[in-house]
Amino acid sequence: MADNENGNNAEEVVVEAGVTETNSSQKPRSKEGISDAASKTINEAFRQVESLGKALGSALQDRANVVMVRVNNDSLRYLDMLVEADITNSRSESAAFLINEGIKSNEALFNKIRDITDQIVELKTKLKEVVEVEE
Repeated sequence: MADNENGNNAEEVVVEAGVTETNSSQKPRSKEGISDAASKTINEAFRQVESLGKALGSALQDRANVVMVRVNNDSLRYLDMLVEADITNSRSESAAFLINEGIKSNEALFNKIRDITDQIVELKTKLKEVVEVEE
């Protein structure tokens, strides 16, 4: 450690040929290393945007059905956040996107619900057949 102009100890920093080094335990990082890290971060961001675009396209296909829904203030903020970020063009598109993503992320639950509702329909049909026979 070297004394700075105030007489206090300070870490010595050496800059040579684009490499910054300190006397601390940090690894020196070259400009190329920083550039590689930035490139990886940018590539990952592009992959996430591409994935979001595909999910959005899937959610907005065949939107022929209209559903009127009331939402609380927190949900509305999320819908508006998607519009403000230019991810969706409207609250309607935001809602369709979030509903689609919610269904996809809970697919196992919806499969169980489908199995049980199919059983209910089957039992109702059997019950109607029994009641018709007795009449």
